[in-house]
Amino acid sequence: MVRIKDIADRAKVSSSTVSRVLNQDETLSVADETRMRIIQIAKEMDYKTVQTRRSKQSQKGDTPRIGIMLCQSLDEELDDPYFLSIRHGIENKCNELGLFNSELFRYHHFNPDKMNREEMDALIIVGKVDDEEIARLNIDESKIVYIDYSPDVMKYDSVVVELTKATDLLLDHLFGLGYQQIGYIGGVQEKHSKEGNIAFVDDRQTTFENRMKQAGLYDEEYVYIGKFTMTEGYRLMKMALEKGKLPEAFIVASDPMAIGALSALQESDLKVPGDVAIVSIDDVEMAKFASTPLTTIQLPAEEMGKIAVKLLLDRFEGREIPLKITVPSKLIIRDSCGSRIRSKQMG
Repeated sequence: MVRIKDIADRAKVSSSTVSRVLNQDETLSVADETRMRIIQIAKEMDYKTVQTRRSKQSQKGDTPRIGIMLCQSLDEELDDPYFLSIRHGIENKCNELGLFNSELFRYHHFNPDKMNREEMDALIIVGKVDDEEIARLNIDESKIVYIDYSPDVMKYDSVVVELTKATDLLLDHLFGLGYQQIGYIGGVQEKHSKEGNIAFVDDRQTTFENRMKQAGLYDEEYVYIGKFTMTEGYRLMKMALEKGKLPEAFIVASDPMAIGALSALQESDLKVPGDVAIVSIDDVEMAKFASTPLTTIQLPAEEMGKIAVKLLLDRFEGREIPLKITVPSKLIIRDSCGSRIRSKQMG
């Protein structure tokens, strides 16, 4: 397949210029002679833009066929809508652009020898998989995009969230409301590899501990670590309650965990935020409908999936440099942090 870079080399211009000319970018300032030379070379090389290829896919079947690898089991995906939203973003963008989702499979069933690699031109990986495992598929590394993980910025495109920044936003908000005794409920991150799952400390936990220590406020008895599930959020809050001493507020690593924690507090007749404040990360749809609507960090999960598809199309258009896209996070203030109550008290 002819690439934009091939035309650029022959026309002696940049790939960006070729792309903008062929896509009729009216904002591009380029000499008419250069524009006509690019168009003529593209015709001679029988180059088709992505838009043209999409419109003819039913006849020619020459649009990229994208495989999707999910590191979450079906139960894990359903339990954490963050990952479900990412997948929906991928699928919706592919449908919008007329691309083929050739295969969707989960890492738990990963067997490169049984996968039909001829049916995949590219691969989007949702989650943390060692790149040595992916290399067994023999897919061009420039046609692989990771979401929620970036194993090698020199090899792979990736779309990630800055969890350090998200945690900082929550701590800044709680400190601003006057909270000092702050606990943390979270989970251990895992990377899938041939040798098994490799556990490591999550960025949210590391950021929380570092900031609290810097402020002289860290208390390890207020830190509870399990798995990233609603059930674990409930169990870990129960553990905190059994100790008989709660901090003023908790940062919970995900909305599903926070909803589990809210349930445990409700069973103990404790009010949120009256007895303890709760803030979390994700802003999945259920966060606004929780028993106490959650103050949380909004992560654009569905958009992450869409961006991954766009990155792949850029690669097929000739981009050679791998990109790491970090999406922004935003604080969404609802009732669970006690913002209104604390503001009145402080005022």
